[in-house]
Amino acid sequence: MAVYVDSPIWWRAGRKWCHMLADDEHELHRFAARLGIKRTSYQGPPVTKNPHYDLTAYERDLAIRLGAVPVTRSEIVEILRRVRGRSPGKAPD
Repeated sequence: MAVYVDSPIWWRAGRKWCHMLADDEHELHRFAARLGIKRTSYQGPPVTKNPHYDLTAYERDLAIRLGAVPVTRSEIVEILRRVRGRSPGKAPD
């Protein structure tokens, strides 16, 4: 299983931000914990259908050093569609 980060291109609160996704939600939470990101920062169902964490550019660099895969915007959208399409008990595509 992999964790993915796109490029930090969104400005908010004076910082550039990006998204972090994973093939599996449990892996996403484990990786976020390794980065020191609190679970309360998670954005996913039922609030949004897109399970992810927002990362600062600094956190993204750390995530890559810890093994996250840097991907393009179009790649992260495709990964998001694949992850979002899964439901409990459904096999990965």
